[in-house]
Amino acid sequence: MKNENKLLIVDGHSILNRAFYGIPLLTNKDGQPTNAVYGFMNILLKVIHDEQPTHIGVAFDVKAPTFRHKMFTEYKGTRKGMPDELRQQVPVIKELLSKMSIPIFEKDGYEADDVLGTLANQYEKQNFQVTVLSGDRDLLQLATEAIKIKIPKTKGNKTEVEEYFAKDVEEKYGVTPTEFIDVKALMGDTSDNIPGVPSIGEKTAVKIIQAYNNIENAIDHAEEIKPKRASENLRTYEDQARMSKELATICIDCPIDMDIAFLDKKNLVQPEAIDYMQWLEFKLLIERLLEDAGETQSTTLEIHYNIVDSLANLKDQLKGIEELAFKILPEFKYVSLSVKDQTYIIDLENHDMHRVTEVLKDVLEDNDIKKIGYHAKDDIHVLHEAGIQLEGLQFDAMIAAYLINPSKDDYSINTLAYDYLHTSLPSEEQLLGKGRKRIDIRELEEEQRLSFVASHSLVPYMIKDNMLKLIDDAGMMPLYLDIELPLISVLADMEERGISVNQDGLRVYGEQLEITLNQIEKDIYDLAGEKFNINSPKQLGVILFEKLELTVIKKTKTGYSTAADVLDKLKYEHAIVELILEYRQLSKLKSTYVDGLFAVIDQDTSKIYSTFKQTVAATGRISSTEPNLQNIPIRMEMGRQLRKVFIPTSEEYVFVDADYSQIELRLLAHLSEDDILIKAYQEDEDIHRLTASQVFNTPLEEVSSLQRSNAKAVNFGIIYGISAFSLSGDLKITRKEAQQYITAYFDKYPKVKAYLDQCVESAKETGYATTMFNRRRKIDELRSRNFIQRGFGERVAKNMPIQGSAADVIKIAMVNVHKRLKDEELRSKLILQVHDELLIETHKDEIEIVKTILEEEMTHAADVKVPLDIDMHTGDNWYETK
Repeated sequence: MKNENKLLIVDGHSILNRAFYGIPLLTNKDGQPTNAVYGFMNILLKVIHDEQPTHIGVAFDVKAPTFRHKMFTEYKGTRKGMPDELRQQVPVIKELLSKMSIPIFEKDGYEADDVLGTLANQYEKQNFQVTVLSGDRDLLQLATEAIKIKIPKTKGNKTEVEEYFAKDVEEKYGVTPTEFIDVKALMGDTSDNIPGVPSIGEKTAVKIIQAYNNIENAIDHAEEIKPKRASENLRTYEDQARMSKELATICIDCPIDMDIAFLDKKNLVQPEAIDYMQWLEFKLLIERLLEDAGETQSTTLEIHYNIVDSLANLKDQLKGIEELAFKILPEFKYVSLSVKDQTYIIDLENHDMHRVTEVLKDVLEDNDIKKIGYHAKDDIHVLHEAGIQLEGLQFDAMIAAYLINPSKDDYSINTLAYDYLHTSLPSEEQLLGKGRKRIDIRELEEEQRLSFVASHSLVPYMIKDNMLKLIDDAGMMPLYLDIELPLISVLADMEERGISVNQDGLRVYGEQLEITLNQIEKDIYDLAGEKFNINSPKQLGVILFEKLELTVIKKTKTGYSTAADVLDKLKYEHAIVELILEYRQLSKLKSTYVDGLFAVIDQDTSKIYSTFKQTVAATGRISSTEPNLQNIPIRMEMGRQLRKVFIPTSEEYVFVDADYSQIELRLLAHLSEDDILIKAYQEDEDIHRLTASQVFNTPLEEVSSLQRSNAKAVNFGIIYGISAFSLSGDLKITRKEAQQYITAYFDKYPKVKAYLDQCVESAKETGYATTMFNRRRKIDELRSRNFIQRGFGERVAKNMPIQGSAADVIKIAMVNVHKRLKDEELRSKLILQVHDELLIETHKDEIEIVKTILEEEMTHAADVKVPLDIDMHTGDNWYETK
């Protein structure tokens, strides 16, 4: 009869080590490294699923010397120390195992291998099937007909597991598991610093043991062994061979005594274990654990709701409330409300939207009733159409989640429920199956449909206090309340106002582009000597690197690389390269901005209505889509010309544009407290000319235009942690010269160097970088074992405080300018923000007051040691304002 008792015992450090080197570095939101723990649990859960053990335990090594060290002091003496990122994860995996009720074994004077060997031996005798999980092949010596050794191999985030019973060891290595010890003793082991016998490698060791079964017998017949050198060394190093065998032999009777019940596999799905894995951000592993345990539904959020039959009764229910969570889902034709311990659903197919907004108007416009929302900007648009101004917005769950972790790419209700309630909601894929790009909840069963709707107000209501505490603990409450929340309404107004487009002008611009592109295409064909598809990297590669024989910079799997950075290095080898780069830029202008703009122009208003996104850039910058007006390539003249097609709504208006002057360099001066930079900005000096004078040891009045240009590249490059390699490419100088520029810069501005170094050290210590306003960005790359990734992390650590602070400053200016325009009841409106620039559609009667508002609010947006100067211009189109 098959044995039902199954013991799984795990070599803790071995599996943790294997996972650490098999998976790229990961960290959670607190900067705790997690890749080894993640890999360990991934392997463990797979083996538990496959083996279905009835008993389980994990053994770890201890720091105390073992009996092997006493026998041979150099034992394992060649091993490198454990990386800090791995060392930090050892207590974490032990804590997690404890929370999962998995026993941990550690024994002073012995290694984990000895503990595993002893347990395997004890439980085999008690008629258990035993599985030993380890990344160390030394444990193959334990294999029997009842003891199986499993060895995982992790590569590229995938894990395969090799399995060995005694017969498998003999089949692969040509020796029995017991003889495997003698093979190792003869050949030695550099990782454990077991000396073995000189000049006997693996092949020779296997042949000797196959012939003589063990070291002792081989020594007795040493004169018969070939080759001669192995024979001589075996006699010479006889004692060392015997000691090596003792070192290599796993102890199977170390003093461990316990009741079998201690190893009973408990329920791994313990609440504290789920909480801990939640902190580690192991979402997929939790789902897997729950699924394997058949408890998936145990963490599903229970949603109770009331269907609103009478709007009058609902109005009565809302009287006297202090806070209200709400979400309007017009595309699904529902409204969801959560208040106190009740959630209400209004079906817009049964209730007129106009009547619904009438009922909710007083509550939504009451500033004393705190509103809780999720992606409230969308709701504001709906309310504005109904003539309602939302007041008292205290909490937006999406914005809060972004502040807490700005590097995430998913702030859906499902994710927020998972992250902050440790519960799950059915995903769109689960509700409707794979392949659906957009959920149509009217296709769902009623219970699923209404639960989905209710969650949009209930989840924000439930997570508000926890999220606000996290924000407050991080010192981000002023950032949240004074900048991010008010900005929601600002962006909503900008989206609704839109910006007018001169369609005739855009059409003419497109035709000019087409003419230019056709001429460039012809010139490219003339230089190439034939026609080909310029947009085909493969065909272009053949022309450039085979026919024209340009220098091959980089190859890809499909041929030659023709990426922009590659072509940029070849510009001076052949005239065709410059034309190809220009062709690509103009083609992008044509497809993205001419064809793209025509596709999104509202034909009733001749306007485009961009969507401004608050939760995309980790630096805090606002981004725009459909269309993205922030990426117009204004460094080229044709790109700048495109701005001419953006015009005011009518002849009663003009554009007033205000742009911060060198805001990032000014903030660098403030943050670094560099006396020279601060003085220069206070006295309105040309900062690039000053830097050129400092770096090139040239009198200020003798600085050449080339020196100033190079100094400008250094100034802005320093902010982004530029390397000598990158600067040399930008300035077309040698790497040595570029390094001299950087070194000279830091010699002249030592406080800048000290500040940037401190930014990196602080980020390494905390795991994140912060702005002047305490905005945080987690930088996992600083803990990477990969040099390139660490270098990227260091550049982010230097740049984030500066670029992020600049993003915060422009947001403050937007909020304050918007408020002033509104409070002073002006017809002029803020319609666009691009990087450090604000564009106001200004009524001609209000030009001077708008200029005053921009000057006052932008230059006083932050209290810094240098002036926040702006450049301000007026024009009849966007181009003229620049």
